[in-house]
Amino acid sequence: MKFLLYLSDFIVPFVIFYIVGFGILMKTKVYEHFIKGARKGFFTVIKIMPTLIGLMVAVGVLRASGFLDFFAEVVSRFVVHIGFPVQLVPLTIVRMFSSSAATGLVLDIFKEYGTDSYIGLVASIMMSCTETIFYTMSVYFMTANIKKTRYTLAGALLATFAGIAVSVLLASGMYAG
Repeated sequence: MKFLLYLSDFIVPFVIFYIVGFGILMKTKVYEHFIKGARKGFFTVIKIMPTLIGLMVAVGVLRASGFLDFFAEVVSRFVVHIGFPVQLVPLTIVRMFSSSAATGLVLDIFKEYGTDSYIGLVASIMMSCTETIFYTMSVYFMTANIKKTRYTLAGALLATFAGIAVSVLLASGMYAG
């Protein structure tokens, strides 16, 4: 295990040196390509900034208004029957929009229930088994100028619900064992 930790410290610098070395061997102007890519990245950030701000404001409003708690109360009648912790309903909703806001909710869950509790384990696994669907779709599709998303949302929601179900199953197995 210590070998993997030691090795992981060198992976990023190795990749950077490999890319620069390969570029030099191929006789390309590595620095000029880097600057062009950085310039494109900067303009991409400026282009998606309104979407990012809108998503952050929306999540902040939902969280500050108490709507998430209200929605969790309404949904709790249904999720109790399937074995999903009611305390994680707000996290499930927020995770689909914002990873940073979801991280804030996870930290609140850790403070209240503990990191090693069943709810803490489900929250931890759920954060790694799900994706910020609406953020990812809005940013990447807007950047690539994709107008017709076809089945992307349905597939992403299905994958998210599968990730949530697996996080509950894995945490149940870990917590019981």
